[in-house]
Amino acid sequence: MGGYLSSFLGGGSTAAPDSCSSSAQPSSVTEFHSTKNWQLHFNAVKKSNKLIVIDFSASWCGPCKLFEPAFHDMSIKYTDADFVKIDVDELKEVAKGFEVKAMPTFVLVKNGKEVDRVVGAKKDELEKKVKEHYSSKP
Repeated sequence: MGGYLSSFLGGGSTAAPDSCSSSAQPSSVTEFHSTKNWQLHFNAVKKSNKLIVIDFSASWCGPCKLFEPAFHDMSIKYTDADFVKIDVDELKEVAKGFEVKAMPTFVLVKNGKEVDRVVGAKKDELEKKVKEHYSSKP
């Protein structure tokens, strides 16, 4: 079933580990495939006032795959935010640390602290929260 959905939805990501995905427009979504690289990145960004939008998903999750283009578009629109994708099966400890219980889950972090969360593929709700925290001061 996962293979069927994957082929129907255009296949999986072809991005190199811990890099941006490639498509017609450059994406600002960074995929992490190692806890060490994620932790280094998170520690560097959390010291700034930059909004981090983390997409916790899984390769077998249909709604996650369907939401990818919207997440990609937001990363292009909100260029000063840091858009990150983490596969919950690859980085189980990271997902556990953020208490992810359903997919997709989007966690918004600013100054190292969670400021908001959206559970489910709710594009309008996520964009509203990104916009709100993107422009807000610490």
